[in-house]
Amino acid sequence: MAMMKIDKAPVPLIVPNPDDPRLTQSVTGTDQTGAKVEIKVPMERPLTLYLNSQEIVTMMTIGDYPEYLALGYLLNQNMLKYNDAVTEVEYDDDLQVVVVRTEHNTNFEAKLKKRTQTSGCAQGTAFGDLLEAVESVALPKAELRTSWLYQMTQTINTMPSLYLEAGAIHGCVLCKEGEPLCYTEDVGRHNAVDKIAGWMYRHGVDAGDKILYTTGRLTSEMVIKTVRMGIPILVSRSGFTAWGVDLARQVGLTLVGRTRGKRFIALAGEERIVYDQNLAYVEEESAKHKRKGEGGDD
Repeated sequence: MAMMKIDKAPVPLIVPNPDDPRLTQSVTGTDQTGAKVEIKVPMERPLTLYLNSQEIVTMMTIGDYPEYLALGYLLNQNMLKYNDAVTEVEYDDDLQVVVVRTEHNTNFEAKLKKRTQTSGCAQGTAFGDLLEAVESVALPKAELRTSWLYQMTQTINTMPSLYLEAGAIHGCVLCKEGEPLCYTEDVGRHNAVDKIAGWMYRHGVDAGDKILYTTGRLTSEMVIKTVRMGIPILVSRSGFTAWGVDLARQVGLTLVGRTRGKRFIALAGEERIVYDQNLAYVEEESAKHKRKGEGGDD
């Protein structure tokens, strides 16, 4: 499958669909007063991934965009190269199986045995020589304007989402300047970013001028995935881990966290931030759109 890099993402763009009945379930319970309540909670279902004839992993996911999730997982784990020819991505909804087929068979038994457990939920793992591959990457020295940052976070926080509908979910958003291009959600932050990686690969989207936003912590796993995707800027409303900061500084990734309202903290790539936004015109985050992590770094 030949890939062409394009400046703008294809239309229609991916956005969360809170009205999709497959993604949430109504559950009846009892509140603090003893009264009966009914709330929506996200669904999670197993998805088994095969690369050609080899089973790779079974992950828990809300179930949307399984093809993008499968491609992004393999790319971000360095099990699929960006110049590999993918001939087919086949999804079977009944079996909850997705198969990625390439022109040449691959064998990852050695890499499956040699793995480093990272801090992501569920199947967050970095296989084989993934860290070595990341440390050799040279990211573009892209600037980050604070006007883009505030426009981006304001738009994301006010968009319809599964989080606002049911909670207990993470979101990742691919942006260009201040404009969100692709918004994915899942029960694990790694799944959400893998969907974006798969979407970018399928549509040949250039990563060099993009920003990745996540609702989750800026861990080593999130930094590794962002670098694997070739994205030079990673932004989160949550906090940092020490290893995540160290890796970002090593590879030249601009790392910005705790972005809520007017506030943010940059711990890597600060020299590429352009402070062009007058803070007097930036609104504080409304209580309606505050998310998990407001009182900490979750």
